[in-house]
Amino acid sequence: MDTFPRLLLDHAARRPGAPALREKAFGLWQTLTWAGLADLVQDLALGLAAAGLRRGEHLVVVGENRPRLYASMLAAQALGAIPVPLYQDAVAAEFVFPLNNAEVAFAVVEDQEQVDKLLELREQVPQLQRIWFDDPRGLRHYDEPGLAALDTLIDQGRAGRAERPGFFAAEVAAGQPGDVAALFFTSGTTGNPKGVIHTHATLIDRARAGQRFDKLTPDEEVLAYLPPAWIGQNIFSFSQWLAVGYVVNCPESASTVSIDLKEIGPTYYFAPPRVFEGLLTTVMIRMEDAAAPKRWLFDRCMRLARRVGTRLMDGQPVGVWDRLAYALGDMLIYGPLRNTLGFSRVRVAYTAGEAIGPDLFSFYRAIGINLKQLYGSTETAVFVCLQPDHEARADTVGVPIEGVEIKLSASGELLVRSPGLLKGYYKNEAATREALTDDGWFHTGDAGFLTAGGHLKIIDRAKDVGRLHVPGGGPHDGAMFAPKYVENKLKFFPHIKEAVCFGDKREKVCAFINIDFEAVGNWAERRNLPYGGYTDLAGRAEVYELILDCVEKVNADLAQDELLAGSQVSRFLILHKELDADDGELTRTRKVRRGAIAEKYGVLIDALYAGQVSQHIETQVKFEDGRTSMIAADLRIVEARTFPAVKGQAA
Repeated sequence: MDTFPRLLLDHAARRPGAPALREKAFGLWQTLTWAGLADLVQDLALGLAAAGLRRGEHLVVVGENRPRLYASMLAAQALGAIPVPLYQDAVAAEFVFPLNNAEVAFAVVEDQEQVDKLLELREQVPQLQRIWFDDPRGLRHYDEPGLAALDTLIDQGRAGRAERPGFFAAEVAAGQPGDVAALFFTSGTTGNPKGVIHTHATLIDRARAGQRFDKLTPDEEVLAYLPPAWIGQNIFSFSQWLAVGYVVNCPESASTVSIDLKEIGPTYYFAPPRVFEGLLTTVMIRMEDAAAPKRWLFDRCMRLARRVGTRLMDGQPVGVWDRLAYALGDMLIYGPLRNTLGFSRVRVAYTAGEAIGPDLFSFYRAIGINLKQLYGSTETAVFVCLQPDHEARADTVGVPIEGVEIKLSASGELLVRSPGLLKGYYKNEAATREALTDDGWFHTGDAGFLTAGGHLKIIDRAKDVGRLHVPGGGPHDGAMFAPKYVENKLKFFPHIKEAVCFGDKREKVCAFINIDFEAVGNWAERRNLPYGGYTDLAGRAEVYELILDCVEKVNADLAQDELLAGSQVSRFLILHKELDADDGELTRTRKVRRGAIAEKYGVLIDALYAGQVSQHIETQVKFEDGRTSMIAADLRIVEARTFPAVKGQAA
């Protein structure tokens, strides 16, 4: 079973009535069995073939996680064509490069929103001839050449079965493990995205390696709610789904994810740190609104959990009285809290994409959730390092798993060799040669090192790690500056949503901060502080005092690490708007575009380092419907206390 279509047909033959996919529609969960899915894929493949899709060509797929979009990807693979998932929340202009780069003529999309985007681009992407949509709402009166409902394509394929009875089986049989299975476009933090080519062999190999590592079975339940274009979601809800045969559940909408999470109760869960941050922020807001006795009980139980819970999760010895107290806390607080979060059945939970704050990581493990970290990237088919049970640490990302070799270059950059490496970058030989060595090593671009226990520790992106430069010398002259490390510490606080730090080749570290509008808004309302929106709330003196306290706590923590004590934040400001992917400040996976932010807000950076106490700024923002507007504000700049390094301490 060495291609995805063959894996599908194997499940359909062995377990025809077992659930493969569930989708929530109109409040009810609808189940698609493996046999039903195989029939749907065959109809779609015959329809696509009749429309002209050929082996080696590309099919763009855009939308939320939907069973018929997954089936469309499998149908393309059955024909030897290559699915190209794109981010559904991207603006139309972001589709132009991948559509033209991959010479895409066919697209399957979810709904009216995605149809409108592609129709808007027809002059820029003239080769895009056919568009099929899954959800017909709002599209009844559309009369565009090449536009049709996915139902029409399915009907055409079903009608073609009698005419070409052996066609589908022959196409699936012609597929080879070395054939290209998918094309993933990277987030493009520094220019146009790169198309990462993965074969069936690379994706299936890593999916099976992860399966063996965590002993996954077909009984697992997964909730697919992150963008399918992100390889993290794709590996868990497509590649590993087909390799293992578990059930993937598709939420009704983004707004119902928290409800659907509790209804499904997944056993295998994956989310980037920002999702875990958001869940914890919601918990803390609710506890702040709770009655005093409940807050007292919660605080008391959480102190016990921080002391005992992580030791229990790590299999360490715990005294009888502590076990009894924790069991009581589990009955009163931890169990109900896991149920509220939707994690009551989670057996394995992973976070990846960026570093997670140590306190955030410990919180989930302390309440009995087996949260672990993994390390990987689009180019490595995700699974490079994973944390074994009882060896989960906040400051590492696990050990190299089956088939993986890692080493460090002279500059400290991490290199990886694995059966899951990309075949190359699409139409970009220069980038491929730069990333892959002749003997099969991939340059990750990450700086890190191996601990004495064999765990990998990532410091930051290698290109972002810098050094402070203090004119005339000083205790921190030449000290390491790792911006992401500092930013993650700041973002642990529920009141801070995003942070961007500056300091390379400068005498001190300064920062931009985005407040979490929901958390700070709730905090302000409980103190009867009026505000008229994000900009107004972010500029209040009381909010600056709140954030100042967070910054100084991070500084005190950094002072304990002699290597990074120089990275303490000396001055900061609270941005007047949230950083947004639509404004080019974040990628679609919410990674900071440092270069774009430095260029766009250069006047603010200059003000931070010039010692000014305020700075006027006017910024253009873009709305989802394409309209633009200007936001102007006078931003305060605040000094934060820094602390002397504690000698002899290092992370």
